[in-house]
Amino acid sequence: MPDPLRIVFAGTPDFSVPPLQKLLESEHQVIAVYTQPDRPAGRGRKSQPGPVKTRALEAGVPVRQPASLKAADEIEALRALQPDLMVVVAYGLLLPEAVLKIPRLGCVNIHASLLPRWRGAAPIQRAIQAGDAETGISIMRMDKGLDTGPVYLTRRIALAADETGGSLHDRLSLLGAEALLEALPGIADCSLQPVAQDDAAATYAAKLEKKEAQIDWSRPALEIERQVRAFNPWPVAFTRYENANLRIWDAHAIDGMTAEPGTVMSATRNGVDVSTGKGLLRITRLQMPGKRAMEARDFINSQGIQGILLG
Repeated sequence: MPDPLRIVFAGTPDFSVPPLQKLLESEHQVIAVYTQPDRPAGRGRKSQPGPVKTRALEAGVPVRQPASLKAADEIEALRALQPDLMVVVAYGLLLPEAVLKIPRLGCVNIHASLLPRWRGAAPIQRAIQAGDAETGISIMRMDKGLDTGPVYLTRRIALAADETGGSLHDRLSLLGAEALLEALPGIADCSLQPVAQDDAAATYAAKLEKKEAQIDWSRPALEIERQVRAFNPWPVAFTRYENANLRIWDAHAIDGMTAEPGTVMSATRNGVDVSTGKGLLRITRLQMPGKRAMEARDFINSQGIQGILLG
């Protein structure tokens, strides 16, 4: 058995917490945690620590929050820690090449896709949006490119028919934690050699933008359903209704007679059926501005919407 590793962990959001927790429970030593600076949050817009910082402080692990890792003093501070390995999970800051060279065993990243499929910022949502049948986790050795490094290990899962961005996020976070602990012994003793990616097969998962959440009713219902599921819980798909954004939380494609795209064909206890470029989209959960999300049947009790055109 190789000796326990001295690990620097870098991560920021909820997705990063299960891998950090697994490391804290392991025989390895987390000698420092790097996370992004505190951000304003809540109604008072006061600075709040992120989930990774909170967990690290609870565990008594030193926390560093540089705005960048490019400064010479930050590079020297990391070098002084003498880490064997740096584990990066949704950190959100670029690691300069000088940083990648500091740990004895390099830097590894838990990436939420089956690389080279979905390199980039939003692999979870893009997999759902594209209708992928499966996705997974890649444990990758980092290089200076964007998710281009060789892969130590992958773990696959099938996407559920009702998979959302939120549900897949949670599943992959746990899977990533397990995959990391599975890969560490082989990384530590160099018996697990990473395999180069096929760059020709790479696809790019662009960062999510709020503007792309608006529904284009001329698209097929199945594509819109995937958009709704992928963008739940953020940025949430929406359509225009009475000069306001009507947010669509749950919907699914069905067959049926169609009309001009965006036309509400029926509104019943089963949901609100909207005509699309191909088929109908049945909306089952929605939200008006300033209101809580509600079941469609509760919405239509107070709204006469059959026959109107959504935008």
